[in-house]
Amino acid sequence: MNKASRSQQLEIVEPIGNRVLIRKDEDKKTTKGGIELPGNIEIPTITGRLVAVSAQVERDEDYPIAQYDKVLFNPKNAVPVDFEGDNRLFVVPVEDVVAVFRREKDR
Repeated sequence: MNKASRSQQLEIVEPIGNRVLIRKDEDKKTTKGGIELPGNIEIPTITGRLVAVSAQVERDEDYPIAQYDKVLFNPKNAVPVDFEGDNRLFVVPVEDVVAVFRREKDR
């Protein structure tokens, strides 16, 4: 493969070990009551979508999560991935994923 074709390929981030890749939701600039916050103030979010799940986590029945699930996570051990301009990608230990948002199934 020549150098030109290698640079044309898309680069991906694949978590390894007990980790997942999360795209953090945008920080909120409006309160629940509809009050607009000044430009330099944001309400930090700790929710996001799973972009990728490591093979190890995928096989572990203790973690019923899958790609594209919306999750609540503890950002303390999240490692930012300087991959995109908006820098909203984080590699997170699966133990720091504390909840998965699910829709109640029709009964």
